[in-house]
Amino acid sequence: MSETVTYTIPGLRVREHVADVPLDWSAPEHGTIKIFFRELADPVRASEDLPCLVYLQGGPGGKGPRPLAADGWLGQALKTHRVILVDQRGTGRSTRIDGRRMSSFATAEEGADFLACFRADSIVADHEHLRKTVFGGRRWSTLGQSYGGFLTMTYLSTAPEGLSACYVTGGLPGLDPSAAEVYRRTYPRVEAKNREFYRRYPQHVEHVGRIADRLSEGDVRLPDGDVLTVRRLQSLGIDFGMKPGYERMHWLLDEAFNGDELSAVFLHGVLARSSYSDSPLFAALQESIYGHGAGATGWAAQAERARHPRFAEDARPLLFTGEMIYPWMFQEISELRPFHGAVERLAARAEWPELYDLDRLAANEIPVAAAVYHDDMYVDAGLQLDTASRVGNIRVWVTNEYEHDGIGNDRVFARLTEMVRETGGGIIDG
Repeated sequence: MSETVTYTIPGLRVREHVADVPLDWSAPEHGTIKIFFRELADPVRASEDLPCLVYLQGGPGGKGPRPLAADGWLGQALKTHRVILVDQRGTGRSTRIDGRRMSSFATAEEGADFLACFRADSIVADHEHLRKTVFGGRRWSTLGQSYGGFLTMTYLSTAPEGLSACYVTGGLPGLDPSAAEVYRRTYPRVEAKNREFYRRYPQHVEHVGRIADRLSEGDVRLPDGDVLTVRRLQSLGIDFGMKPGYERMHWLLDEAFNGDELSAVFLHGVLARSSYSDSPLFAALQESIYGHGAGATGWAAQAERARHPRFAEDARPLLFTGEMIYPWMFQEISELRPFHGAVERLAARAEWPELYDLDRLAANEIPVAAAVYHDDMYVDAGLQLDTASRVGNIRVWVTNEYEHDGIGNDRVFARLTEMVRETGGGIIDG
């Protein structure tokens, strides 16, 4: 492990580290990759021996936050903790997986085997390695946002001895993972979000239909040369689950046309929101996070879409889709094309390592506090509450005050930490 640099952002003392970990924790002889992480502290307390809080980033395929100031949940956490921000394996400044790397494999099966090393079990193993080798083996707390909650359940299943308390925001996974069930529940919620968008901005019913009609004529190209199709336009609805998602869509559509043709500013905006240039692993691994034991994920979002004709490309009003990854994306989106063969193999994979130990979770003694967003578009509230009923020592706060990005509100993290304090606080090593 090598320390690279120390510096100060206003209100933050930052130390950067890089560590080597096995690519495949079950077969360390297959080589290593690098994990990059930042250690943050209040500059006034940087020399103190503070407990650690590690942030488990959303995703899958998410890199750690790049903070601009000590505000929000981060500012609150720094009052009492060092905060650890990890670029999960394959992302950010950790050994990054992109199209160039995926193009280097001789076969699609080799690429699939490689991608399978970037799931929750490996990410948790990376964190445990850092805890033991860099942070003295002391327990630490975790804050899991979205997919970070999935990681939390895997962590509690495999290495609870490393944890003192866990906080989860919008991310308790179903403990009997099924991509088919997830998307069966997801489409109706996404349709409801569409209705709310068009209720709020009724002028866009005609506006979006006009855009789709133009795309159906063909030969509309994005700045990188990709053809913009109706279904790629629909995929922009992934943002509807965030608090300002409707407004971001409104302003994108507001300048869609320049005369009778789609404007350059619109096409650049669509490219920025749909290229996956910053997060190709998010697309590549989206359904694989539900691989658990026997059974293929089998492009579940695509299969379920066929049961919802209101999402058809020629339906009007045109409905946007949500957090759904489809096989056509790996042919139509240039940044994702090198992943095509590998993700096809992953979708067909019939056996996966299990991610959750149900007996261990039921007997869990680590304090867990979770915010469940009642109207969450991405992670079904019903599945989250079922999980909460099956995990020991967990307290749940159900609210419809926030969308999936509620972690951005100061009150959410403060409420979760209060819930743990009210029941005695976290576990401290003796």
